[in-house]
Amino acid sequence: MEKKLFVWYPRCTTCQKARRWLEERGAAVEERDVKEEKPTAAELRVWHERSGLPLKRFFNTSGLKYKELHLKDKLPAMGEDEQFALLASDGMLVRRPILVAEDFVLVGFKEQEWQERFG
Repeated sequence: MEKKLFVWYPRCTTCQKARRWLEERGAAVEERDVKEEKPTAAELRVWHERSGLPLKRFFNTSGLKYKELHLKDKLPAMGEDEQFALLASDGMLVRRPILVAEDFVLVGFKEQEWQERFG
């Protein structure tokens, strides 16, 4: 079984819930603290492509940093390269948890969505 990458912030309750969910299913994951080891723009590009999601879904829209920078207003005018660079600049801007597998990427913890991938 291929080991998946679990990108999370240990103090985030949603991330803790997702981690417990993975443990209960015996999923082999490599953990990575998004704040300590932030994703690179190149990684984010690959994850974005594999996820099939709009790039905006990779932003932690409820985070303090997102609000401080007024990104709600600025993102629509930013190009993709700028957005990837911004996400890569600070792990706290990245929505979490992110589960990265060979053939899919899940962003945020929606149990139903995760269940479909593991079911």
